[in-house]
Amino acid sequence: MSTVLIKDIGQYKDDKVTLKGWLYNRRSSGKIQFLIIRDGTGFIQAVMVQSEVSAQDWELAAGITQESSVEIAGTVREDKRSPLGYELAVESIAIIHQAEEYPISLKEHGVDFLLDHRHLWLRTPRQVAIMHIRNTVVKALRDWLDSEGFTLIDAPIMTPAACEGTTTLFETEYFGDKAYLSQSGQLYMEAAAMALGRVYCFGPTFRAEKSKTRRHLIEFWMMEPEMAFVDHEENMAMQEAMVKYVVKAVLEKHPADLKLLERDTAKLEAVLARPFAKMSYDAAIEYLQSQGHEIQWGDDFGAPDETALANLHDGPVFIEHFPAAIKAFYMKPVPERPEVVLAADLLAPEGYGEIIGGSQRIDDLDLLLRRIQEHKLPQEAFEWYLDLRRYGSVPHSGFGIGLERFISWICGLSHLREAIPFPRLLNRIYP
Repeated sequence: MSTVLIKDIGQYKDDKVTLKGWLYNRRSSGKIQFLIIRDGTGFIQAVMVQSEVSAQDWELAAGITQESSVEIAGTVREDKRSPLGYELAVESIAIIHQAEEYPISLKEHGVDFLLDHRHLWLRTPRQVAIMHIRNTVVKALRDWLDSEGFTLIDAPIMTPAACEGTTTLFETEYFGDKAYLSQSGQLYMEAAAMALGRVYCFGPTFRAEKSKTRRHLIEFWMMEPEMAFVDHEENMAMQEAMVKYVVKAVLEKHPADLKLLERDTAKLEAVLARPFAKMSYDAAIEYLQSQGHEIQWGDDFGAPDETALANLHDGPVFIEHFPAAIKAFYMKPVPERPEVVLAADLLAPEGYGEIIGGSQRIDDLDLLLRRIQEHKLPQEAFEWYLDLRRYGSVPHSGFGIGLERFISWICGLSHLREAIPFPRLLNRIYP
C-alpha cells in the first residue's frame, strides 16, 4: 500500500493508500466519523464508518485530539462535493502521537494571541495557502531571472557602512569596529554586475524603523537585481516583465489557495492585460494637491498618497523622476534636470503601496564623490564602491523588490505579518 501526499491523491482514485499527517478537525454523525487530515500539501476528509473498521480503531479515532499525528490507510474515492475532489474511505488508523490540548482551537482568536503562537498558527489552512504562494513567488522570481541570464550572488549580511542612510541601521560591534545589519545588498550587486553583467541577491534585510504600519517589518526579504549597460527605461521594462511573469505563475498554480484567501483574481488578471502606467513625480504631486492632500514638491509619499495614486489605475503604476534630495546618494540625475533622478517606484494597486524601488545608478566618479559628501557619508567606507567608477565604469541600473509586500498584494492580505513565516515587528521578536 503506497504512502502518498494529499496533493497527489487524485492519481490514486479507487486505490488503497496510506496517509501520514495531523488531525485538523473531527466530527461525528452517529456511526460515521469525519476526520480532516492535513499533511502540509493539502487537507482531505477521511470518512470512517463504524461497521467497516475494527472496534479498536473506532474508539481510537473517537478519542483523538486536534493536531495529533496519525497514519491512516484506506481507499481513495472521488467526491465532487469535496474542495479536493476526493476523500478517503478509512480502513485503519494508527496514532503516532496524541497531542495535548491544542491552544489554537477552531474558533476566532485575537491577532496578538495568534502571533504569540505563530509556530502553531502556521498550521491553519489560510497560513498554509499563503506559504505555498510565497514559495511559488520566490521560485517564479528566480526562474524569470535565470531565463534572463542573471547570476545569483550572495551579499553579506554584516556591512561596514550604510546603503540608504544611517537612521534605520542596526549597529553591532565587530571585533573593535562598528558593523551594521544589511539594509540592502545593492552596492555589492553593483560590484558583481561589473564582473558578471547581470546579477541578483536574495536574502533578509533589516530596517530599524519605529513603525507599526501594516506595510512595515523590521526584518524582511528582498530580491535585488543589478544590470550593467541597462538604463532607466530598460530597467522599468524588466520590472514589468518580471512582475507579470510571477502573477501569471501564481494564477496558474494556486487557484484553490487564492479562492481560500477570498482573493479577487480578476484584479490580478487585469495586471496581465495591459502595460503598466507611468506618472512623473511632478504630475503626482499636482494630482495629490488637487485632491486636498497636504503634500509639497520635495516631500516623500505617505501611504494615503500612494493609495490615491494607485487608485487612478487598474494595475501597477511607475512613479518616476523623484527629487534627488529624498532619494539615495547613488541615483543618477536626469541629465537635463539634475534636481531629479532617474528613479522609479512601482506602486501596486488596491492600496498596497510600493513593491519595487529602482533607479539608474551614478556612473561618474566625481559626481558620486560629491553625493557622498552631500549626504555626509564617510568616504573611506565607500572607497571600494568608488573603485567601480575608476575601473571600467558603465551605465547600469537595478531595483529591489520587497518579497512580503509583493506577496501581500498578490494574496490580498491586510498586513505583512502573514506574508512571512515568523514576523519581526517593532515590539515583537517572539517566537
